[in-house]
Amino acid sequence: MNMKAIIKKNFIFLAFVALAFTACNKADNIDNFDNALLENGAVAVASTESVTGNLNPPKDSLYAIDACQKDHKRTEVKAAALSVSITSYLNTNYAGYTFIKAFSTTLKGNSTINSYVVGIHFNGKPVAIKFAADGTFVKVLEIREGNDMKKNRDHHDGGCFDNRDGKQRDSLAITSLPAIIKSYMSTNYPKDTLKGAWINKDLSIVLVSKNITFFANAFKLDGMFIGRNPIPSHAGQDKEIQQGALPVNILSLLNTTFPNYVFKKAFSSSEKGVVRGYLVIIDANLTKYAILFDSNGVLVSAKSIR
Repeated sequence: MNMKAIIKKNFIFLAFVALAFTACNKADNIDNFDNALLENGAVAVASTESVTGNLNPPKDSLYAIDACQKDHKRTEVKAAALSVSITSYLNTNYAGYTFIKAFSTTLKGNSTINSYVVGIHFNGKPVAIKFAADGTFVKVLEIREGNDMKKNRDHHDGGCFDNRDGKQRDSLAITSLPAIIKSYMSTNYPKDTLKGAWINKDLSIVLVSKNITFFANAFKLDGMFIGRNPIPSHAGQDKEIQQGALPVNILSLLNTTFPNYVFKKAFSSSEKGVVRGYLVIIDANLTKYAILFDSNGVLVSAKSIR
């Protein structure tokens, strides 16, 4: 049975809770789809049916890019066997996540571990994360829809990741927030300043606000409050800045660590006119992240906020 047949048989009806990974190598006589998998080091991670929030979602598989190269082999790793540094990172940055599956990668013919890839379920979305052999975080892997893999593109209009076109269709103006949400915030957090809001594919709303520090507030579309989490930030006066105003090393790190991320908001924090650091909010594969940098553009922390 060729690779295409295996993929069709094993992954076309994937439920999210049955997240799985394909093998890194494959048989001869590959077609264009198999070539795309090889060239991108892709593995299947989920189905679009469980992440869109639509009544009639598209039926397609999702693939994590650069998860496993063709000259490497993978070995499944149980959750209990993951290093303390990996589990600590996941607990800190993806609180409440559900472990699905993980594997280590080694160069063929070599037993030395090259990296780990961990797949988790977080707020109804697939997240695939690569770690170094010592358990150090490397990057959040880009995820693409199966149809885009066939055509070797990162997204398509109307697709699961269509916001990668940068048109910010998921953004909500503060003035356009449902009245029930604005009322909830003014009643329960009257000192908060509302900074930005977005509507997710699962039809939840994430609202970033500030009262000394920043917070991520989550609501259902009908205004029901889901939760509130603090966002690490610097002390001082914040100022919203454009993506192009960020230091070059910050932009470089974002491109490397969150491939195909979508910029949402950025703020500089200053005291007595001196910049103390930067807070950048991005979207990577349907998950929003708040990423904190010091005044030199060095990464301090990266926290998922919804």
